[in-house]
Amino acid sequence: MEFIELILINKLDGVILKYPHQENIDGTVCITGHHLILSSRKEGVRELWLLHKNIDCIEKKENKPSSSITQGGSLFLKCKDLRIFQLDIASSTELHQVAQTLENLAGLQNPSLFYPFFYRHMNPIMENGYTLYSVEGEFTKVLATEEWRISRVNQNYTICPAYPKSVVVPKNIDDET
Repeated sequence: MEFIELILINKLDGVILKYPHQENIDGTVCITGHHLILSSRKEGVRELWLLHKNIDCIEKKENKPSSSITQGGSLFLKCKDLRIFQLDIASSTELHQVAQTLENLAGLQNPSLFYPFFYRHMNPIMENGYTLYSVEGEFTKVLATEEWRISRVNQNYTICPAYPKSVVVPKNIDDET
């Protein structure tokens, strides 16, 4: 499945974000495969980046019709971190499309489509994380006091697979203890 099948509308201008104790933000909503982004594109105004998996509940409230035409409405996004955002959208068609898109994306069940597993870094990794850290180099000041030493008892990870190969221990404790 591709995200494009789930996204009915990916960009919408003229959306008003209402958040308690904050000024309303009039901006553009962009919906990506993993985030809802609202930006006013003005200097000094914060953007909203909301991960779809953080959305717990979506409530849609249409404005009362006037002369048999429904004029937009509001989406209430209730988040798992207890924040509530209100998005005011001028067109009822776009309101339904945004609501359906967010419901589609927030309800994904396949873990391989979640952001941490789906995102692929585009640049090659330049360093090897296992050789980036040196116990001797990091603890030179501690080892200079003659009260500490480096123990290599876990060199092959036989003592504990979760501990590193080398650890700094007090000098008066031997490796047999």
